[in-house]
Amino acid sequence: MTRRSETLFALAGAVLILVLAYAVPWLRFVLTIALAKGLAVLGILLLLRAGQVSFGHALYLALAAYTVAFGAVLVPEALLLLPAAALLAGIVGLLIGLFVVRYREIFFGMLNLALSMVFYSVLEKFYALTHGADGIRLPPVTVLGRPLAGETGEWTVLGIALVLALACGALVRVALASPLGEALAGIKTRETRLDFMGVSPKRVLLAAYVASAVMAGFAGAIIALTTRHVTPALSYWTTSGELVFIAILGGAGSVLGPFLGAAAYELTRVYAAATFANAWQLVLGLVLLAVIVFAPGGIWGMITSRRRAA
Repeated sequence: MTRRSETLFALAGAVLILVLAYAVPWLRFVLTIALAKGLAVLGILLLLRAGQVSFGHALYLALAAYTVAFGAVLVPEALLLLPAAALLAGIVGLLIGLFVVRYREIFFGMLNLALSMVFYSVLEKFYALTHGADGIRLPPVTVLGRPLAGETGEWTVLGIALVLALACGALVRVALASPLGEALAGIKTRETRLDFMGVSPKRVLLAAYVASAVMAGFAGAIIALTTRHVTPALSYWTTSGELVFIAILGGAGSVLGPFLGAAAYELTRVYAAATFANAWQLVLGLVLLAVIVFAPGGIWGMITSRRRAA
């Protein structure tokens, strides 16, 4: 699909989100969370281009969420908390990335998972600071001096999430079409060729890793502002698994895949939990199995296949 078609598809999706949020008020929460998780998966998409999968990106999600929770006590302005949380996630991503980019495939994925679980344990054990599994309730937050509460607050956070999704999606789209994207694809196929060309695979992967950490940071901050409550569960391995699930569900063929997958995942989970309260995980598992068997390219792959057939 051409860049113009993807742009039109993205804009149509943004309009659809706003229409649904207006027509069905309770969907505002679900769609905001979906956009946030789509942002985090968008970062994982960069790593998938290099053939690497992170099973621990929930670390940056939780780190940013707790940054917002603690920072809101001192600086309650959401427009300052968001970039601060993403910046801290990026700095920690740089420090961790310097270590993990030395490894590939299962070692890369499991190292990320291990570090995420270490952070989860820290959040659980330092009860005096984090309140353990009970988590932290966000204090009142403002946007441009106005309280972020009620229906206006929901629309504001949804709008911020939508703008970030469009902006990050556009940047990743440009990055994947640039020499950086070609170098990431080279890591997946045969990275020794990059060495022969004078390009450092580690530096290329590190750049993608830090970018993915920043996007996960934005996602964590939005989740904190939406739920107004953060817990260590945000850094648990199941959260990282959700992100990988969404990546498979949406498809890695386009920057739109993560958002399609996130929307499908959240809506399926909501309706499955309402219909099959004690077996909604089974429903999600069956959905993933069906996608793997019948649509290995994910939702986006199904869309592009039908367009070619037409």
